[in-house]
Order: sequence, then C-alpha cells, then structure tokens
Amino acid sequence: MNQEMNQSEGIDIKSLKRKAIFLVSLIYLILGLAFFLPAGTINYWQGWAYILTISIPMTIFGIYMFRHDPKLLERRLRTKEKRKEQKLIVKLGILPFLFAFILPGFDKRFGWSAVPLSITIIGIALVLLGYLMTLYVFKTNSYASRVVEVEKEQKVITTGPYALVRHPMYMAIIIFYGASPLALGSYWALIPASLIIPVLVARIRDEEKELLENLGGYREYTQKVKSRLIPGIW
Repeated sequence: MNQEMNQSEGIDIKSLKRKAIFLVSLIYLILGLAFFLPAGTINYWQGWAYILTISIPMTIFGIYMFRHDPKLLERRLRTKEKRKEQKLIVKLGILPFLFAFILPGFDKRFGWSAVPLSITIIGIALVLLGYLMTLYVFKTNSYASRVVEVEKEQKVITTGPYALVRHPMYMAIIIFYGASPLALGSYWALIPASLIIPVLVARIRDEEKELLENLGGYREYTQKVKSRLIPGIW
C-alpha cells in the first residue's frame, strides 16, 4: 500500500533515504564541529546533551515520516527557495544562526558566562519543547515545506497549532533557537540568537504574500486566526 502510494507520488524512495541519511549525518557533523572546535575540547557536556536531545526525536520522527509520509520528508529536504525575497532573507539569517551555535563553544573555552546548572537544564527542556512543537506542526501539516511555496493540491490547515497562530512552526523555532544558548551554557550567544526573530518576521511577511496570492482560502483563514506568530500580540 505504502509502496504504491510512493510510486504514484513519483518519489524515489531509495534516493530519498540516501539523501535523508546524508543530511542528518551532515547536521550532526556540523553541530559537533560548531560546538567542540571553538571549545577546544570534547569535554563539553552541554554540547553532547544538546546533540542527544535533538537526535532522538529527529531519528524517531524521520523513520515515521519515511514510512508513513515520505512526501513530507521530501518537502523537508528541499532547500532551494524560489522567491528572490526569501533567498535574501535566508542569506541574512545565516550569520545569526551560525554565531548562536559557535559562540557557546568559545564561551566554554574562555569562561565568559557562568550559567547555573538549573538554567542549562531549563534551556535543554525548552529546546526539546521547541523541537517537539515543530514535529507536531509536521504531523498536522504535511505541506510544511522547508521552502516557501504553494503546491497545486495544497489546502489551508486550520486545526491543531494552526488554530492558535498562522505560523506555529516559526513560533516553535523561536523557542528552540532562543533557548539553545542557555542549553549550551552561554549568555553571550543570546545576542545573535535574538536576531533570529526579525529574520523570521521578515520571512513571515513575505511568505504571507505568497499564501494570499496562491493558496485558496488563506485570506479567509487570516480573518479567523488573527495572530501570525505570538497569540494576541502579532
């Protein structure tokens, strides 16, 4: 049954599996380099805890998507934006994302911050919460692509987290990345992490132009769910 569905959707399962394994392995490698090279040591328990915190749900949900919704997995592996505005926004967002993950390692090496264990644990818990919220969005919306686009058969999702805000995945991303510096034991990394918010705001504003123009029923949805990102605020 699943195999027939995959063939009808034109998905090369073997190629998709290879690409997913490669990209997940690359993520782990990049995180390891970003954490431990600046720290100058592998004796950095916050870095190991962070990787473990996201690797378990990432692996479990990746297997789930591969078996039950390979089309969603294929969408999540797309990286090439079509809109020129989004291409610019992605470029502008690279530095905040990069520094938010590199600074904690230098902070560890030079002892700039003294983050209490309790705060670090809270940070790790928030990272996990943000990541699980993201997975909940994926489970609710199979069209949650990594790039801004509208597919022919796409429909407006109004249930689950979409009944609360119009862009719940970005709300989850703010929690995830906002808590990452604390989970990694760094106060200084909160500065670049906070710059992720205006990047996401710019992305949302342009994304809504695409959705209003090309996704049937989205304009009516915006009248029903007023908040884009934070309930009752924006």
